Amino acid sequence: MLVILADQLTRIMESVFEAYLGPDSVLASAVGQAVGSGEPEDIPKRNTDVWVLGKRYNAIQELDVIRRDIQSRLWCTYRHGFMPLGEVQLTTDKGWGCMLRCGQMVLAQALIELHLGRDWFWTPECQDATYLKIVNRFEDVRKSYYSIHQIALMGESQNKAVGEWLGPNTVAQILKKLVLFDDWCSLLVHVAMDSTVVLDDVYSLCLEGDSWKPLLLIIPLRLGISDINPLYIPALKRCLELDSSCGMIGGRPNQALYFLGYVEDEVLYLDPHTTQRTGVVGQKLNAGEQEHDETYHQKHAARLSFSAMDPSLAVCFLCKTSDSFQQLLDKLRQEVLGMCTPALFEISQTRAVAWDTAEDIEWPTMPDIDWPAGASDTDSFAIVEESAREGDAAGSSKTSERAAV
Repeated sequence: MLVILADQLTRIMESVFEAYLGPDSVLASAVGQAVGSGEPEDIPKRNTDVWVLGKRYNAIQELDVIRRDIQSRLWCTYRHGFMPLGEVQLTTDKGWGCMLRCGQMVLAQALIELHLGRDWFWTPECQDATYLKIVNRFEDVRKSYYSIHQIALMGESQNKAVGEWLGPNTVAQILKKLVLFDDWCSLLVHVAMDSTVVLDDVYSLCLEGDSWKPLLLIIPLRLGISDINPLYIPALKRCLELDSSCGMIGGRPNQALYFLGYVEDEVLYLDPHTTQRTGVVGQKLNAGEQEHDETYHQKHAARLSFSAMDPSLAVCFLCKTSDSFQQLLDKLRQEVLGMCTPALFEISQTRAVAWDTAEDIEWPTMPDIDWPAGASDTDSFAIVEESAREGDAAGSSKTSERAAV
């Protein structure tokens, strides 16, 4: 009886989410309209270059290959019907989990390229053991290393409640922690803070003697106040052209998206804003598991003008070896960072000295000041308590990341 009531309550909650948040996915509706009128409009039908995660294609001559490449990426979307999550017992991440799903997609791409190679393509019949290990890690069950449960609960360590929206930087910090529990993935994550790649930090993380641990480098950026500064767009394009590119975690205002390439002045993306039923791929031994595997793949990317992107994003790169990391640094210095002023980000050998050594600083003598009339030493003076300052700081940090669902 209790099981039946719980199931009914779950369906009611999901219907409430559906009614409140409205229809899913601009991508799904756009593709649906295009299918109704003929050919999907995911790639422009003209003789131009299309870049997808460091690979260049021709939009007309290689359209099928472009779609196969995009379809081979893991498409992580909203799900409903998973085991209750958090104190509020959420069974769907619709409305709050889109940035988490984008984090899943960039990590999945790093694992696919690391373990299967950039030239690997997915097919509905694929039962490759390595691929299945990867996709199993993103199933929305508690035991999966990168499930919505693991990411949301780890977010609590970053002072983010389950069901609260997370920004690109917070998601990157969570992924950095989660990969440490997964020995098979053989991947480390470094998050370059303050728009600076500190080489000493990277080498101390990835180098053990002469051995290099594969690295997913995530660089969170803020490229404007409310709109992206157009001077950064050529550098962002060049990042997507590099063969080490794992795309970008970002979006447009109020929507998180996974950017994986571009064509002309439009960025290509996979959209997590489609709600699908939770299930397992397992070993693809039956029709249900095979069908569920197909829900992780979408061959039609959507397009968005670079100028419409939200200014908060994170560029991501995979460095399998120390040589590939050095090659990335050379290309960034020679081909990316000089494209705009100020540069997209900085590369520094060491971390800047923290300004917390007041005892080592010789402060100048304060001059005598003629205070205005009415000021006196007897005027009331209040000390702001530590808890109040911490509360203000927490409030300001929450407003620094734009809400996206």
